[in-house]
Amino acid sequence: MIKRKSAKEALDAILMSIKAYYKNYMQKPLYQNGERIAYAGRVYDEQEMVNLVDSALEFWLTSGRYTEQFEKKLAQYIGVSFCSLVNSGSSANLLAFMALTSPLLEKRAIRRGDEVITVAAGFPTTVTPIMQYGAVPVFVDVTLPQYNIDVTLLEKALSSKTKAVMLAHTLGNPFDLNAVKSFCDTHHLWLVEDNCDALGTVYAINGVEKLTGSVGDIGTSSFYPPHHITMGEGGAVYTNNPLLHKIVRSMRDWGRDCICPSGVDNLCGHRYDNQYSELPHGYDHKYVYSHFGYNLKATDMQAAIGCAQMEKLSSFTERRRQNWQRLYDGLKDLRDALILPESAPDANPSWFGFLITCKNGVSRNDLVQYLEKNNIQTRMLFAGNLLRHPCFDEARESGSGYRVVGTLETTDRIMRDTFWIGVYPGMNDEMIDQMISIIHRYFREEIK
Repeated sequence: MIKRKSAKEALDAILMSIKAYYKNYMQKPLYQNGERIAYAGRVYDEQEMVNLVDSALEFWLTSGRYTEQFEKKLAQYIGVSFCSLVNSGSSANLLAFMALTSPLLEKRAIRRGDEVITVAAGFPTTVTPIMQYGAVPVFVDVTLPQYNIDVTLLEKALSSKTKAVMLAHTLGNPFDLNAVKSFCDTHHLWLVEDNCDALGTVYAINGVEKLTGSVGDIGTSSFYPPHHITMGEGGAVYTNNPLLHKIVRSMRDWGRDCICPSGVDNLCGHRYDNQYSELPHGYDHKYVYSHFGYNLKATDMQAAIGCAQMEKLSSFTERRRQNWQRLYDGLKDLRDALILPESAPDANPSWFGFLITCKNGVSRNDLVQYLEKNNIQTRMLFAGNLLRHPCFDEARESGSGYRVVGTLETTDRIMRDTFWIGVYPGMNDEMIDQMISIIHRYFREEIK
């Protein structure tokens, strides 16, 4: 009689075969000169695939043990008390902002018509939650070559309606956290760090090194494939504030008042004991809603990939820094024609990309098209100037819904003249050197 394998033995055999599959069929060949160089991509090995299959075979599907493990790992890494996994970085920004509108925050809650200081040079979803809620984004200009908020404009942007500052660390380069945090503390404002492009960036706050995302009241991350780690789709919201954490969890989980995780009932032991608002006494607490919320959870399969990615994050960050520095060293002789990026003082960025701004006489469009034709993928600094986009047509025509302090001259310059190329950890020295070579060739052959 053939002895049947136990479930564990069968699972172990499947996972071993996954490792073999990766090694035999999934490992990428070395870069060959002339191949397309993407600005970003997934970097993974057999462990991500093993975790993914392990989670899939468990078939829990929604958030579960891998989610809990990932949230603990990420919170510990960043240096915060609480972390909530969500389904995208955009959802993370939505939750971060919406948490600040909760009635539980009383006088500090953001209300419709209140103002939030931000910038237009960046990704739309840093601003979208503000607009859609009915708060007023107040846009100020940025500086070159750091591509972050001009902190000298903060006091000018302040009004009696200001409640928060919500900013992204541009392509891994942190904004002046010392100045912005001091400004927020002085005026009792919330600070939201959009950390989606900067996971692993270190900043010295009054001489003490901290990871970006841990300095403000709330930080956010994205785990879309180009980002510092990936789950395919995914994001996170993190904080040291237990009340904000409670609000984030409620709004992420349909707006529930109950803290029970998926598949758990009556964790508090008082599911049917209490009176809530105008509901009947003893109404099932699992279906009591203290906020207008959403279902923004990620799946446990995504979290399983993220757990494996977390083990690689430090090496990914180091490689990003090495690639960025190699690009800088290889292009610095072109500074008469190009503005090269500079890291913020007091910072050691975990770079998302390498920003380049063309000086007068150099066409950004011509250079970008030359690079693309020569198999080097490029990207704009996202919106460039968000206010110039069709989504702002109605607000711009009506003259309401937002406020601009001063001019956005540098923001417009970025929109016209700036692009970036990749530094992701899947790039090796040969790929970096190829990009340097092609850019030099453009100036030798195309610029007369």
